[in-house]
Amino acid sequence: MERAAEGQGRRAPEARIDAGRLRGAWRGDCAAFLGVPYAQAPVGPLRFAAPQPADPWDGVREATTPGATSQRGATGVTLIPEPSVPGDDILNLNVFTPSPGPDARLPVLVYIHGGGYVSGSIASPWYDGSAFARDGIVTVTIAYRVGFDGFGWVADGASNRGVRDWLLALDWVQRNIAAFGGDPDRVTLAGQSAGGGAVLTLLGMPAARPLFRRAWSMSPTAMTISEAAARAVSDVVATRAGVGAPTAAALSAVPSERLHDLIPNPLRGGLRALARGLDGGIPNIGPAVDGDLIPRPTIEALAAGEGGDRALVVGGMEDEFSMIADELPGVLRLVPAPLVLRFLGLRGERQRAYLAANAELRSRGAARLIGRFVSDITMRRDVIRAARARAAAAPDTWVYAFTWPSPTRRWALHCLDVPFFFDVLGAPGVEAIAGAHPPAALARAYHGAAADFMRTGAVDWIRWPAGETARVFDGAGTHDSRRVYAGLMPLV
Repeated sequence: MERAAEGQGRRAPEARIDAGRLRGAWRGDCAAFLGVPYAQAPVGPLRFAAPQPADPWDGVREATTPGATSQRGATGVTLIPEPSVPGDDILNLNVFTPSPGPDARLPVLVYIHGGGYVSGSIASPWYDGSAFARDGIVTVTIAYRVGFDGFGWVADGASNRGVRDWLLALDWVQRNIAAFGGDPDRVTLAGQSAGGGAVLTLLGMPAARPLFRRAWSMSPTAMTISEAAARAVSDVVATRAGVGAPTAAALSAVPSERLHDLIPNPLRGGLRALARGLDGGIPNIGPAVDGDLIPRPTIEALAAGEGGDRALVVGGMEDEFSMIADELPGVLRLVPAPLVLRFLGLRGERQRAYLAANAELRSRGAARLIGRFVSDITMRRDVIRAARARAAAAPDTWVYAFTWPSPTRRWALHCLDVPFFFDVLGAPGVEAIAGAHPPAALARAYHGAAADFMRTGAVDWIRWPAGETARVFDGAGTHDSRRVYAGLMPLV
């Protein structure tokens, strides 16, 4: 890394990459390079095509402000503050480094944001890599095409465009991270929610084998959907858009925001729509098995040994979406739990086994049980599916659960762990979800475990599947438990 003049005081950090020179800015002892393009703007003929490497530039490119986001406009109330940034150059990334020279060869974190594959922004203050830089780790956060432009099935377009964006960004890291002091042979891939699903998807893909060595998956959502499901969603979107067949030429006339709004969303239609969504899987847009880039479903790939040579930590929140119980109508809270579970698609012996495994939770009321069921079926189940799939062929697998409940939202809910992972408890928006005094010790434990894993490729927990034991992170510290996922086992 080079240093260039910054007024009369500290010199601004610079880096020379394959496309040209960059000038970043200091955040304390961390050098931040923002909005660095790794691919050309996906506009015009590139909108539904595979990403193309960024064009080189002359001189020094300023990298001090966030790049454009694929997410457009206001997203409503979200748990993570993720601002939309206008512009076409949406395929960009941020780099945070403790600013050593190019020979430092520090471990690298590459982080994929969540958002259900339809939203998300690396401009979020929660994704600041300064704390990891403090620990001697280079952090890269990557933006990618979301919504229909990234994951919609287009008859004559490239499949899985968002996935191809991830691959090109990871390839950029391999080619350029040494300029920021990083070691391309010590890359840990991490992500949360859809990003956690992305991590597992990439772990199960042959095309991603040389691009990272370790993986940390947080609250992974459904990893892959079928080609038939992807085509069905695209047909619905094309019909709603009034363009007939979902071809690149026809869809290019429809703005990205419009296509986004036309994607069926089972979370917007009340309990009945949610039941249909749970039956078919949420989300209904995302990485799709295409027989080429993604040759088979992720769980099948992991069970066959794909990714078995790379260490994995996978886990999630105790109450991912239990807050849905707070929104159920009062009359529904009085309905017997078996009836509600049947309405949501859980019947017969599986329902009886689930009720027996969650007897204590059921004693707290039907709403509490239904909230946990929604959490289990949407995300927590995939934690165990992934761990079990790897059990025979991957010795380095660890499972965790984050159980500290939000003092403002009651639950150990979805996204609560993100500011603890990045150790940004003072960032904007954290107080709303974690309270005025979130436990710094919990951040040290959770962030510290992640940092240790990035440095060494291991954590000091019991490896899966020994007793199906998970490391629990809560307000009292950490401990091991065989019970934290026991209630969902009838669903696996």
